[in-house]
Amino acid sequence: MSTGAIIGLAIGVTIAGLIIGIIIGFAIGQKYFKKQLKENPPVTREQIRAMYQQMGRTPSESQINQVMEAMKRQQK
Repeated sequence: MSTGAIIGLAIGVTIAGLIIGIIIGFAIGQKYFKKQLKENPPVTREQIRAMYQQMGRTPSESQINQVMEAMKRQQK
């Protein structure tokens, strides 16, 4: 095998490994991000309750549930 062919093969393997690593890293990162969002939602029930109270209203539990469900549907 000539030196040029060996260098070309090494570069090809390196680039293929880099591409595979990027794809695997993206998939793992996306899965981790979704898991974190599910465990730690951006808005909690207490925050929704405080928002209603700032508007001068006392929210019922069903209203809070409706807002939470709407947020869950929007995340999907």
